Amino acid sequence: MAPPPSTAVSPVVALIIRVITLISLVICLIIVSTNSATTYIDFIAFKVKSTDFYAYRYMLASAVIGMAYTLLQTAFTIFHATTGNRLGGDGFALVDFFGDKALSYVLATGAAAGFGLSVDLKRLGVSDPEHNFLNKANAAAAVLFIGFIFSAVSSVFSSFSLPKRVT
Repeated sequence: MAPPPSTAVSPVVALIIRVITLISLVICLIIVSTNSATTYIDFIAFKVKSTDFYAYRYMLASAVIGMAYTLLQTAFTIFHATTGNRLGGDGFALVDFFGDKALSYVLATGAAAGFGLSVDLKRLGVSDPEHNFLNKANAAAAVLFIGFIFSAVSSVFSSFSLPKRVT
């Protein structure tokens, strides 16, 4: 009798998903960390940076945390793809699953914080430089959201690798 088909995803596919996640997080980090604008209030110039706002700081922090975790998991996935053996066995599959779940939530909340602040600030009525600043912040939040989507897909893939328990 033939064994049942495996529902585990190929390590190469998992690696591609993690690399796309990592690329989107790097792009988000670059956009958020370089985003700034100069605004004028009564002929006085004020330079505004993304890190002046807590929501954008949270977005930046979630991208950095996501990059660190995804880079680590990418190394483990490369090991799995080259050797055919999962590092740490079934115990690591649980860490992988729950880590992917937690990272997905961090990335989703980081993107939501960025979108939310941008929408609130746009309602105040902004000038052209401020409008460009908020558009760049929205772009960074959109790229972070794309990272969340691929992280969620990776989370689903890691759920397929969980050990099958018979009770």
